[in-house]
Amino acid sequence: MQPTVLIVEDDDGIALPLVRTLGREGYAVERVAEGLPAIERVAAGGVQLIILDLGLPDVDGLEVCHRVRADGYDDGIIILTARGEELDRVVGLDVGADDYLAKPFALSELLARARALLRRSARMAAARPTAAPTQEPAPERPPSLRVDPRSRRAWVDGEELALSSKEFDLLALLDSERGAVLTRETLMDRVWDENWYGSTKTLDVTVGRLRQKLESSGAQARVVAVRGVGFRLEDVDA
Repeated sequence: MQPTVLIVEDDDGIALPLVRTLGREGYAVERVAEGLPAIERVAAGGVQLIILDLGLPDVDGLEVCHRVRADGYDDGIIILTARGEELDRVVGLDVGADDYLAKPFALSELLARARALLRRSARMAAARPTAAPTQEPAPERPPSLRVDPRSRRAWVDGEELALSSKEFDLLALLDSERGAVLTRETLMDRVWDENWYGSTKTLDVTVGRLRQKLESSGAQARVVAVRGVGFRLEDVDA
């Protein structure tokens, strides 16, 4: 799977060439023009590199950087900005950016820095600990996910999951038809409200947080996105 690069840039004159260039390099490229949608997209998961402008129309790029780091995002962030003073670079790096490139910049230099951060992310992913084999492995029962809609509680191998109200509603609905794909419209109607008029990004954000909690708990179940359709809850091998 190709790495996904998220470009957060409101200036079409900068964003569109970046989208084309990174696309030609073989990356999956997404672009948003404001900071708050960027935070929601990163929370949904699957982004390996963020190229972030500081001068965004809704929130400052530094705030975006700070918030995605606070939410646990640990892959690469490159800041692009016209603020090229030393203090600006220091502030950018202090809030969690990995690299800082002042405008105007050369695309070849940006691509080189992007490749370096993506290589680092790949090494980090490969180095994440896996279950250590033993000489005489004893049979282990995989952590099980159990959801009780009556008490509105969920457990993984006996340990209760701390879930928000919407996270539980979403998990319970997916669990009720585990293995089946539920459309985004069904999930929005039944978990939020059939008269919900807000952004469906709310669903992506909730799915992202639920995924993190399932992964952190060691649950042998995960929420899988079916592109263009919706999501399903499926069991995974131990």
